[in-house]
Amino acid sequence: MTEYEAYQEHIRYTHDTYCRIVIRHASFDAARMLAARWKREISLEYLTEEKFVPLSTTDEYFQVPDYGETYPFSVRGQTIFLDSCSLVAALARLPEQTQEEIFLYYFQHLTQKEIGEQSGWTRSTIGRHIQLALKRLKKEMEVLSHE
Repeated sequence: MTEYEAYQEHIRYTHDTYCRIVIRHASFDAARMLAARWKREISLEYLTEEKFVPLSTTDEYFQVPDYGETYPFSVRGQTIFLDSCSLVAALARLPEQTQEEIFLYYFQHLTQKEIGEQSGWTRSTIGRHIQLALKRLKKEMEVLSHE
C-alpha cells in the first residue's frame, strides 16, 4: 500500500467515524425531543375517562339558519324579504336610484355592465355608484343603531 492510498484510507475511516458520531447524536436529540413531547401530551383516553367529554364535532357551515321574522322591502315593483329590520330601514332611507342599483346587483345578480346598459351609464360608473351606495348604507345603519 502506498503512502497516498494509506492517507485515503485514513480519510475514509475518519469520515465514517465522524458520520457515525453525528448520527448517534442526532438520534439522542430525537429521543430527547420525543420524551419531552410525551411528558407534555395527554392521551385522548385520559380525557374521555376523566372528563366524560364526547369526542365529536358538528359542522355548522351547511346548516340552514333559522330566521325568525322577515321584513319586506319593495324595489322596482318586486318585494324581497330580509331578516334584518335595520337593513330594511337603512335601505328605505337611500335614494330610489341607489336602491335599484343595490337590488339589481345583489339580489338580481346582474353584472355592472348589464346594469349600465339598462340605466345608460358605463360599467365603471355603475361600479362607483355601488361602492358609494354601500358606504351610504353603512352610514345609515350606523345612524340607525345609535338612535
